[in-house]
Amino acid sequence: MMITRRSLLAAPACLLLSRPLFAQEAQPSLIARAQAHEQMRTLLVQRGGVRVVEEVFRGPGVAVPVNVKSASKTLVATLLGCALDRGEVPGVSSGLGEVAPELIPAEAAEEVADITLEDLVTLRAGLERTSGANYGGWVASRNWVANALGREMVAEPGGRMLYSTGSTHVLGAVLAEVSGESLLALMRDRLGAVLGEVPRWTRDPQGYYLGGNEMAVSPEGLARFGEMILAGGMHEGARLVSADWITRSFVARTRSPWSGLGYGYGWFLGEAGGMGYGLARGYGGQVLAVCPEAEVVVVITSDPNQPARSGGYFGALQSLVEEVIAGA
Repeated sequence: MMITRRSLLAAPACLLLSRPLFAQEAQPSLIARAQAHEQMRTLLVQRGGVRVVEEVFRGPGVAVPVNVKSASKTLVATLLGCALDRGEVPGVSSGLGEVAPELIPAEAAEEVADITLEDLVTLRAGLERTSGANYGGWVASRNWVANALGREMVAEPGGRMLYSTGSTHVLGAVLAEVSGESLLALMRDRLGAVLGEVPRWTRDPQGYYLGGNEMAVSPEGLARFGEMILAGGMHEGARLVSADWITRSFVARTRSPWSGLGYGYGWFLGEAGGMGYGLARGYGGQVLAVCPEAEVVVVITSDPNQPARSGGYFGALQSLVEEVIAGA
């Protein structure tokens, strides 16, 4: 018998819950392993649209918005797909000098005008990073967009990955300019059907909402967003973003120098059990994993004030996610 999404949705919940997520005879249960991580707050696992694990270890319930940190970069990237669908930008190969020249500061390098939307969404702008040790100075500046774009060019635009929240913030400012709406309004209007409540979050001195950090979404909202991705951009009969954008988003354009994962349009990309998956990742261990082939969505929220490095807590979360996917 072939197991399809339809058959999974039609199956009794008790049958789905009785099926192991992976070979538990060979290792501790998923929930026990997750609970052992003191940073972890929430774990949701969905298979074929059915919730098979829902655990709140610490913190608020699954319907309460929590800070998802840089996992919001994936949401901003999806809004770029929405802008393309609406014709607000001509294409991902469009440069800043074409779509939002007013954002480019006078002191910017000549190459900045040619930085494309694809360069921004794939974190390959070529500019000195604003993340890591540079983050504090960046958010203390009087103009976050100008500060990010006025930095030294340290690589060719479209070259290597330079993880930088400044790049996603610039992208968010571009989306606000071309649409005439704030990033908050875009999140609520275009993705609110799946995200649910989206509270106001940090804005820069010019009023642009921070693109790529400090946004709050509930674990439930992230799970619905993941299901929308599995459904090719559809939610309850309405199209939120094109299927083509989702397909293109899951193509690796570069690779993280730290985790080794590929990176597409806002998604880290890995493989488990011979199946590809996308990962939204935020500081502290905020995770949304989506595996289209296995029809699996995993949501993890964690303490946003503690680090989660690839060789530490995040590495453990990635292993957990990959075991769930491989066992599905």
